[in-house]
Amino acid sequence: MGVKKYFQKEFQASNFNLEHDNSPDFYLGCWQKNRSCVPLLCLRGILCAGNIAIVIASWVVLAGWLTSHGFWWIYLTHWGIFGNALTSIFAFAISLKVYLGGPIDSAFGLPWYIKVYWFLFNATVPMAFMITIFYWTFISGGSFDIPGLDATLDIFAHGMNSVTMFALLISARHPTRLLHFHHAVAFGIFYLIFNLIYYYAGGLDPNGNHWIYPMLDWSNPGSTVAVVVGVAIGLIILHGLVTLLSLCRNHFSQRFRKEDRSFSVSG
Repeated sequence: MGVKKYFQKEFQASNFNLEHDNSPDFYLGCWQKNRSCVPLLCLRGILCAGNIAIVIASWVVLAGWLTSHGFWWIYLTHWGIFGNALTSIFAFAISLKVYLGGPIDSAFGLPWYIKVYWFLFNATVPMAFMITIFYWTFISGGSFDIPGLDATLDIFAHGMNSVTMFALLISARHPTRLLHFHHAVAFGIFYLIFNLIYYYAGGLDPNGNHWIYPMLDWSNPGSTVAVVVGVAIGLIILHGLVTLLSLCRNHFSQRFRKEDRSFSVSG
């Protein structure tokens, strides 16, 4: 019965929107028993610094090998870690705003910056997991090589990216909506459009190839489209996994906080 009620509640048109009644859910940690924004502020500060450090390290280490800073932006991995940094910046900024200025009023709806954070969160968490899975499954150890990518940066850009976003997910209290799957898909479509334009405009990778990734070689449209569809389905599945993780997080964190209320799926 609980599962049925959950799906009935989730599959409502209003849940396509970025609205939530309880704004403190965006700046209070799910595992804390008090109403202070400081615990999540500290954690988000660490995650923000870590994600920014990954971007800077990638930029600095690869810049000399890519012959041009412009090549850095052609890779989905770099879009992903930049998105992670942006998400964690907004998360930290929200917590810092509450710490400096007090609780956020959402009587007339969530403020724009919370909606931007929520959208980025929905888009970048599944994408981080997708990048990690895709890289270590199809790219690492193969013939495709990104110049100058040493082992340490490899782990941070394609492993720690998911760790930091998992930490952001497991510490948050705001809900993850099933119907927000389109945010992650939109991220992927945006990169796909860039990839198509770059290919047909004659863009090259640092090794002189006409593709950015060999599995996205548009001279073989059939296999490339199959990869694109597979990635899109994978993102939707990963979003469902993120939603499930958030439900488990809510269940166990509510028990930890010893709140006298029944199981809630809304965060």
